[in-house]
Amino acid sequence: MTFCYKRLWKLLIDKDMKKKDLCEKAKVSTATLAKMNRGECVNTDVILRICVALNCETSDIMEIVEIKE
Repeated sequence: MTFCYKRLWKLLIDKDMKKKDLCEKAKVSTATLAKMNRGECVNTDVILRICVALNCETSDIMEIVEIKE
């Protein structure tokens, strides 16, 4: 199992935001967003800051998916 952040990228599109805008608003680095783009784990503090910045719940930006091999 792993995290999938496709919901976050869709939400950014829906809100007409760029990743750079999210970095500034949530105070996260581009390196952290790159990790999320690869489906890697990030600190829960990062998830919280993103949720606060986008006024959403964690389920709106991420889900747990099965790894396909």
